[in-house]
Amino acid sequence: MEFQKAKQPLRGTIRVPGDKSISHRAVMFGAISKGTTEVTNFLQGADCLSTISCFQKMGIEIENSPEHILIHGKGLHGLSAPDSLLDCGNSGTTTRLISGILAGQPFSSELTGDASIKSRPMGRIITPLSQMGADITSLQGNNCAPLRINGKPLHGIHYNSPVASAQVKSCVLLAGLYADTPTSVTEPALSRNHTELMLKYFGANITSCNKTAAVEPDPVLTGSQIFVPGDISSAAYFIAAALMVPGSEILLQNVGINPTRDGMLRVCKAFGADIELLNVSTSGGEPVADLLVRYTPSLKGTVIEGELIPTLIDEIPVIAVLAATAQGTTVIRNAEELKVKESNRLDVMVKGLSAMGVCVEGTDDGMIIQGGQELKGAVIDSMLDHRIAMSFAIASLAASGTTEILRAECVDISYPQFYSDLAKLQT
Repeated sequence: MEFQKAKQPLRGTIRVPGDKSISHRAVMFGAISKGTTEVTNFLQGADCLSTISCFQKMGIEIENSPEHILIHGKGLHGLSAPDSLLDCGNSGTTTRLISGILAGQPFSSELTGDASIKSRPMGRIITPLSQMGADITSLQGNNCAPLRINGKPLHGIHYNSPVASAQVKSCVLLAGLYADTPTSVTEPALSRNHTELMLKYFGANITSCNKTAAVEPDPVLTGSQIFVPGDISSAAYFIAAALMVPGSEILLQNVGINPTRDGMLRVCKAFGADIELLNVSTSGGEPVADLLVRYTPSLKGTVIEGELIPTLIDEIPVIAVLAATAQGTTVIRNAEELKVKESNRLDVMVKGLSAMGVCVEGTDDGMIIQGGQELKGAVIDSMLDHRIAMSFAIASLAASGTTEILRAECVDISYPQFYSDLAKLQT
């Protein structure tokens, strides 16, 4: 797919798709709750549809319509043994979170996925689940999917996670629902807390203190109504676009601004960006707001590191694009987690930005970007990574000539309407 430099300011109002992380959890928690859960603004992306498919295979009736998702939950112990493989597709969230639920079931199951999932690290969940008494095996012996899980009675533990990962934390907490004593997780830095907020909303006894989350076993979860806020990770591309293209002004409606996810906004503030939060409110325990973003000609480079990283890990590719248009140097550190996403995002971004004429140096845990240079069109391989494809589509708006993105259709994983929404802002 080919892209050209923006010929005019980007203007308009966008309602980005529902948050991917929250959409996944709404289906999972609704399935193990009693009664019906209604989910509106659900993300109809391939990843979230994989979660729906997995629970349907375990006997949960799920009605999917354009208006809402209805999950007819059967309670904490109501899942049935699947009669086929549970295919998680490209979704690491599905794979890791569902493993925590499956570990405590009275049946066996196998999880698989696409080539990307079969290369992503699952040892980070195998270790704590095994400590809880789970019988979970990497069938290829490489700590990756496919995984076989023979459900067993579980024991509560306190787990000191070596990584700040919401997927690892959530996996352990979900297994803790099926344990015999309380379970807690301490992280080196606070990762996104959607699991804690939503489990509490469904009726779980869950507490958070600093970097530790703890859950009591065997709660009665009750079906609820969930409005999924717009995904700030999807909004990030339009935030960057508006800041980069002269004269632009974009209103992004109903975007989730959870403090464990709002690192993009904090980095933009450090860049000196013109972003205004309007209509701030709360929905289902999640803070939301409209974001008014205006072109800012004097962005300045910054340092992005430490505890800020887990709050913007998915946005780092497009932040790197934004940094390339800012004046001065931007340094990104402590982002080694990007090496084990859908692609090695650090390497792919360095290669792609270099091809576009950016002076960028890759490091062991991030990159150093010398901003303020004119970008030029290039051929970019998305590596079938949705966030890479969207980031370079935004970079093309500031690049002379033509930018060609190979395998650009991979955006369907998280944002099927991305290209049409981007085009709408240019008309």
